[in-house]
Amino acid sequence: MTTEIKQRDSAFKSGIRDQWDQAAAGWSNYSPLIRKWLQLPTQAMLRMAGIGPGHKVLDVAAGAGEQSLEIAACVGPSGEVKATDISSQILSCARKNVQQAGVRNIAFLVADAEDLPLEPATFDSAVCRLGLMFLPNPRAGLSEIRRVLKPRARFCSMVFAAPDTNPCIRILMSTAMRHARSQPRDPFAPGSLFSLSKPGLIDALFADAGFSQVATTRMAVPFAANTTQEYLDFIRASAAPIAEILSPLDESARAATWADIAEQLEVYQTVDGWFGPNEMLLTAGEA
Repeated sequence: MTTEIKQRDSAFKSGIRDQWDQAAAGWSNYSPLIRKWLQLPTQAMLRMAGIGPGHKVLDVAAGAGEQSLEIAACVGPSGEVKATDISSQILSCARKNVQQAGVRNIAFLVADAEDLPLEPATFDSAVCRLGLMFLPNPRAGLSEIRRVLKPRARFCSMVFAAPDTNPCIRILMSTAMRHARSQPRDPFAPGSLFSLSKPGLIDALFADAGFSQVATTRMAVPFAANTTQEYLDFIRASAAPIAEILSPLDESARAATWADIAEQLEVYQTVDGWFGPNEMLLTAGEA
C-alpha cells in the first residue's frame, strides 16, 4: 500500500471515528428500537457464525453493545466476548449498557478492524454487524478477522443489500445530498453504506481473504415504528452519515431537508404503523 493510500484511508477512518463518536449516545439511546429491528437477522448471524456455549467470540464494530449482549447469552458464563470498535465513545456507551445488564463476560477494545491488536488463532468465532461496509479496505479487515480466528472457526457479517432494496436509506441519502448541493456520490464507493452490496462482491472478498465455504443469504428486515416521525427521530439521533452530509447547512435548511424526507417516507405509513423496507446480506465463511 502506497503512502498516499495510507494517508487517504487514515483520513477516512478519522472521519468515520468522529461521526460515530458524535452519534454514539443517540445510537445507544435507541438500542430497544434497534434490537426490535435487527433481532431476527442478528440471531441468524450468530447461528451462521456457529457461536455456542463456552466460545470466545470477537464482535467487530460492536457499537453500543446490543448484539454483544446477545452473544454473551449464547456463549454463557464459561464463554467470552471481545467487543471492538473504532469509536471510543460508542464503546463507552456499550460498557455502560453491559454493566447495567449485569453481564460480566464482555471485554472492550478500541481498535481499527483493519489492524486488530490481537493474537492470531485466538477466537472460536466472530461477527460484524453493520460495520464491514464502512471499512475503506474491507479485504484487509477480513484478513485480520481470519488471522485471529482459530482454524475452521466461522465468521459472519451483516451489511446492507443494494439501494433498490433499501429505499428508505436511498431516500435519506439522496435527499440530504440534494439539499446540501453535494455532488452525487457513487453508492457503491468503498466505505459507504452500500459498498458491499454489488452481487458477488462480498463473497469474492471473503474468498480473497482466505475464507472457505463462503455463502451469502439475503434477508428482508423491515424497520417497524409507530409513525414516520418516530423513524426520523431515530435517524436524526443516530445516523452519522446523514448528519455528516447535512453539517454544512444552517438550521432552517436542515429543517427543510427533514421535512422533504418526511414527506417522501410517509408513503410507508399505514393504519397499523410505519414499515420501512430494508434488506440485509448475511455472509459466512470458515477460517
